[in-house]
Parts: sequence; structure tokens; C-alpha cells
Amino acid sequence: MTKKITDLTHSALVFAVALSAALLFTFSVAAEPQSVKVPRLGVLSGGSSTGQPLHDAFRQGLRALGYIEGQNIIIEYRYAEGKLDRLSDLAAELVRLKVDIIFAGVPGTAAAVAAKNATTKLPIVFTNVSDPVATGLVASLARPGENITGLSGLGPELYGKRFDLLNETLPKLSRLAVLRNPANPSVAFSLRDLERAAQTLGVRLQILEVQTPNDFDRAFSAIAKGRADALTVEMSPLFFDHRMGIAEFAAKNGLPTMYGDKQYVEAGGLMSYGANILDLYRRAAIYVDKILKGTKPADLPVEQPTKFEFVVNLKTAKQIGLTIPQSVLFRADKVIK
Repeated sequence: MTKKITDLTHSALVFAVALSAALLFTFSVAAEPQSVKVPRLGVLSGGSSTGQPLHDAFRQGLRALGYIEGQNIIIEYRYAEGKLDRLSDLAAELVRLKVDIIFAGVPGTAAAVAAKNATTKLPIVFTNVSDPVATGLVASLARPGENITGLSGLGPELYGKRFDLLNETLPKLSRLAVLRNPANPSVAFSLRDLERAAQTLGVRLQILEVQTPNDFDRAFSAIAKGRADALTVEMSPLFFDHRMGIAEFAAKNGLPTMYGDKQYVEAGGLMSYGANILDLYRRAAIYVDKILKGTKPADLPVEQPTKFEFVVNLKTAKQIGLTIPQSVLFRADKVIK
């Protein structure tokens, strides 16, 4: 009898020790921090890796949402350095890296097209695309469909407004020089709207194609010989990276300039009218955040800009001997003195 009690006591003790060990293991596992997958974001840009205020604005948007680069998000950057024909290879490289999402940056259209051609599965967010429907990126603004969405820049639609401001500043405007990069997929659509706006005011266009930095001297020489009354540029990372050189050429030749981005004016250009592009890049971070949290790109309508800016550089006006009419200055959102 005593032996049976002893055996039962021993069995109970063994069971208690085993149960305690199991509970201790369970609690220790539960107490250990679970590994959290850090999302990887691919940034595809046709521009340069240096001096990118647009991508700085995008990162500011991410930080405002709690994403700290290197801590809870990894960002893979791929820059084409102005050579838009490299975007396809760079987009394919990001796909091979198995990033969770691709952000198509500068310029929005060319980078977005390259990203879409590279993958039908990875989510893509674009920004500052002039006409995402016409370029075939999305089915419609309300229902983009597939794996891509983002923010439109309303580029072509604003040419009429820019022409009106330029014509009011230069009543004798008859010949406008235009720098364009044919490698940018959006140029065919923007040229159509540019020609339409010019025809309305009876302005002749002098189109100069610039695809590499080596093409600028030839284009500048043609503009000088053609005796253009003013100069404008289409959106391109090549022109953005060389905005100071373009401004210097225009100032040296007494040539008024009109742009679609205020950063050209801050670099010495005369005037700009367009969407607040820095705001578009900051807001693109909201799309990235929603997709990383589970929303499908197809369920996110393409957003159109709500903030537009008209900027005038009076220092440049004085330098080229031009008086800006008060009626134009009164409408400026920002005047650089």
C-alpha cells in the first residue's frame, strides 16, 4: 500500500514538473518578440540621384505616416540619371529584388510606364502623370484597375493657362521655343495640347528635341538663331537636372521663360504655373501606406491635384529688362524679389 502511494506521489511530481516546464516554455515563447516583416519599397526615377527635392518630399510624406527609412521600411532606389531608356531595365531589377511596392517618381509618366511593363503583380504608385488614361496606365481615374494607381499632374490641361499668362506679360508674343524630350511617353499628348493652345493665340512653335546633355548647345543655338520671343520646357528629369543652365541661357539672351514647376523659377526662371508638385509627392506616400496595409491599387481612384501655384521671379524680370504687368503680379501666389 505504501509503495502504491509512493508511486502515485512520484507520478504526480513528474506530471507537475512536466506541466511546469511546458507552461514555462509557452510563456517564454509568448514573451519573445515576434519577427515583423519590414516592407521593401522600390523607388524608380528617371532623374539623378543627387538633389532630388521631389523624393525628399515623398520621404517627408512617409515620415509623417510613421515610416522611418532603415527602421520600419527599406527603400531601394534606382535612378536612370536622365537616360529614360534605362528605366525598363531598372524596373525589371526592382521586380527581381521582390520589393513589395514600386513608386514611380521622376518623371511620373515614363517611370510609371516602365514599371507597368515590368510587372502585372506588384503594386505600383505613380505621381505627377499628365494623363494616366491617355497613356494607357489606368482604365479610368475612378477605377484604375489592375495593379497601378496614383496621382495625376494635369500637365497638358494647363498649357492654355500658361499661354494666357505669358501672352498677357508679352503682348507681342509670336514665336515660342519649346524644349522637349521625345523619350518621354507623355510628349505626344502634351505636344497636341501645346499646339492647340498656341494656335488659339496665333503663336508659332519652335520645337527643339533634347535627349542628352550634349543636345543643349545645339538647341540653344537654334533658339538664338530663330529669334524666339520666349521659351518653355516640357516636363522631363533631364530638363529638371539642368534647370539652372536653361535659366542662365535664357537670362543671357533676354528670353522670358514659362514653366510648369516653381522649382525652375526658384533656379532663375521667369514664371511658372502648375500643380504643387511637392505636394503631389508628399501625398503619394498616403497611397503607399494604404497599399502596404492591404488596400488594392484597383480600389484607389487616381487623385487629381487641388493645389496650383503661379510663381513670378522679379529678379529675373529685372535681369532681362522685362516689366511684369501689375495685373499679372496680382494673381501670383509667390513673387521672388
